[in-house]
Amino acid sequence: MSDHSIPPSPPEVGLLAQVREAFASDGPLMRADAAYRRRVPQERMALAVAHALDEGHDLVVEAGTGVGKTFAYLVPLLMAGRRALVSTATKTLQDQLFLRDLPRLKALLGVPARLALLKGRASYLCLHRMPRARQDLRLADSGALVLLARVEAWAASTHTGDLGEVEGLDDRSPVIPLVSSTRDNCLGSACPDLAACHLVRARREAMAADIVVVNHHLFFADLVLRDTGLAELLPSVDAAVFDEAHQMIDIGLQFLGMTLSTAQVSDLAQDLLAAGLAHARGLQAWGELAARLALGARQLRWACSGPSAQVRAPLRLRWEERAPDPSFAEAMDAVSQAARQAGIAAAAMEGASPDLERIAQRADDMARRCQHLAEPSPTGHVRWIDLGPQGVRLVESPLDIRAAMLAQRKLTACTWVFTSATLGDDDDLRWFTQRTGTDEARVLKVGSPFDYPAQARVWVPSGMPLPREPDHPAAVGRVAARCASALGGRTFVLTTTLRAMPQIATAIVAALPPGASGLEVLVQGAQPRRALLARFGDGRGRVLVGSHSFWEGVDVPGEALQCVVIDKLPFPPPGDPLIQARTRHAEAVGERAFETIHLAEAALALKQGAGRLIRTSADRGLLVLTDPRVRSMGYGRRLLQALPPMKPVVDEDEAMDWLRSLAEASADDRDLARSPPAASSPEAPPGARALGRA
Repeated sequence: MSDHSIPPSPPEVGLLAQVREAFASDGPLMRADAAYRRRVPQERMALAVAHALDEGHDLVVEAGTGVGKTFAYLVPLLMAGRRALVSTATKTLQDQLFLRDLPRLKALLGVPARLALLKGRASYLCLHRMPRARQDLRLADSGALVLLARVEAWAASTHTGDLGEVEGLDDRSPVIPLVSSTRDNCLGSACPDLAACHLVRARREAMAADIVVVNHHLFFADLVLRDTGLAELLPSVDAAVFDEAHQMIDIGLQFLGMTLSTAQVSDLAQDLLAAGLAHARGLQAWGELAARLALGARQLRWACSGPSAQVRAPLRLRWEERAPDPSFAEAMDAVSQAARQAGIAAAAMEGASPDLERIAQRADDMARRCQHLAEPSPTGHVRWIDLGPQGVRLVESPLDIRAAMLAQRKLTACTWVFTSATLGDDDDLRWFTQRTGTDEARVLKVGSPFDYPAQARVWVPSGMPLPREPDHPAAVGRVAARCASALGGRTFVLTTTLRAMPQIATAIVAALPPGASGLEVLVQGAQPRRALLARFGDGRGRVLVGSHSFWEGVDVPGEALQCVVIDKLPFPPPGDPLIQARTRHAEAVGERAFETIHLAEAALALKQGAGRLIRTSADRGLLVLTDPRVRSMGYGRRLLQALPPMKPVVDEDEAMDWLRSLAEASADDRDLARSPPAASSPEAPPGARALGRA
């Protein structure tokens, strides 16, 4: 435990006593739900949060799976009666907090708190842009037109303008950019629809609320742009809580740097053409100006990936791999010149339309970014190029979010609480605290209440080839096939690279014994993640092979998932420009970069992946690590120690016996479920499952 750890037994008076009572065996949580169970780790965390609120100190808490950290921080916040900001990693978690957890706890505790939900611009309908969406050239797809019609019908009755209310409208839909605004194209106070703006209303409600639920993207966007409404909100809160805090580092880097993308250039071209033709037709060569921007975007893409390159998966390139090439400089110059010409033309139409005035500002900003990227990178920053199927992003980023977080915390005199299931593999949680500037915060680690030695096994197969050897994916597939056959499906295979996924999937199919030919192998990318999980269903007869998007944020409890195979230790890619820059910086200040960066990152990722296996106190399963370095290298012990205390199995026979016993127990449970229920069996009250697992 670190020097900043929680005092062992703070005097329980005031808020501490109220929080203890809320979690007591005769408290409101237990009275509301017969299925609810007291959890010592949850109470420890809740008391630590209450103590931080009382004393005004900052707190970092790692809470293992099953602790119930959501209730552990929400109960003290509500009972303290303080104004608070709660930030989560995703909009889905935001909705869960705002629509389910907070209202339920508010009612149980009898707290009259006003709640508000605040999301980013892209989540709200823009009343100014929506009428123009049907004229946009990007809506050639008939499916997109159907979705647009659904948005138009919904717009007539919505009170919030939250596009998440529209059934079937995915975050990646091409409709969303057309019916929402960005900082670039928002007209602000010049907008004719300002009085009815859904975003303005949401910000106004947030300023009047006691607890406001936001997300990390919104928080960091405000640090950079002061454009989300949080700049006015943060100074007025007494506490700021960040759930899934481990994601703050990557999300923060997306916003704290600078980006120039082909999508931004193409959007500017589209908006310039639409606004020019609508408000100043014939006064400028709008079609020619837009075409120059579009050509610049294509040149930049070709310079980064090649005109015939097929980029099927995201790829990160070092800046030095492309920037010295003359074609790259020519493409950047083409974008810069096209943006300057567009800006001059739009500015010349002053007074014609607020849209054209905003486009002139966007074009000038784009030209300045091109000029900045033509110069050497500032000290303490790193540049890279993201290639994807849809375009190219040029990124300049600081090495971490430490300086930005320190500056923000100095501006706001409130209690800061950060929590996640994975924040480090040491008692001081240095992986998180050093990168976020929270070194002086109190630190607490509370373990999972699950009985891992009884519920889970971990197996490292012997005789596996090293990950760098060409036959490693096939060997992983053979092991996964044997596990899935013994279990009857109900297996996840998590890969560290997209390249390995199809190779392992093919090997699984080839290795299945004749009796297991009915097993279906699902592969990430064949369908959206939500659809794949729905198809996986109860897991019987199915194996899912997935990469990064399945390592965290996926909750498949119960018998549906009882085996997780991880192909190799999840070290960060050695060629990643950001990792390389961090490594150089660590070595320059005398640190051992392998331990402080590479090993620490691998430990956290491994914990996230392994965390898919045991989700409730009734779950049982097997974790398989098909990387021989777990046994052969000295750091393997550290990585195993980062995992929950699962019981190791010595060989494949023991592993298969365990899986077969799980399969038999599952079959027995299904037989029991088909039996008539006992007449006297009481039903759990409504909400028991949700409260019990919170």
